[in-house]
Amino acid sequence: MTRPLQPLRATQRLQFHKDFTLDDAVPLVPYFASLGISHVYASPLLKARAGSMHGYDVVDPTVINPELGGEPALLRLVSALREHGMGLILDIVSNHMAVGGADNPWWLDLLEWGRRSPYAEFFDIQWNSPDPLLEGQLLLPFLSSDYGTVLQ
Repeated sequence: MTRPLQPLRATQRLQFHKDFTLDDAVPLVPYFASLGISHVYASPLLKARAGSMHGYDVVDPTVINPELGGEPALLRLVSALREHGMGLILDIVSNHMAVGGADNPWWLDLLEWGRRSPYAEFFDIQWNSPDPLLEGQLLLPFLSSDYGTVLQ
């Protein structure tokens, strides 16, 4: 039986990855409920780079990560949470995507087709430039080291 959701009182953040899937969390739900946890706060669940340990490197924002168990496992977790009157908070990382490899078809399409790509509107790109030679061009900074080092 599904219980009414409780107001947010306390959260338990779970970091999902290939070695700790959505199904791995299901048996923990009764324990969290016994502690007074009202909501599970989930790390990003969208399809990320293979082997991602954090999920902030999304490659397909339309799919629940198969490495985490996919949509069927998400539905099982949600069902377990509802049985205990608990909610689920999702970290959706709308401003993160993995680039630099062949595993993100939206990014690759954008690189090939520019603003004509059907995915162009999903990226925050300034296509208009005061320099006519750069009009409609995608400019990317490639750093020689990590961001913090380059800033110094």
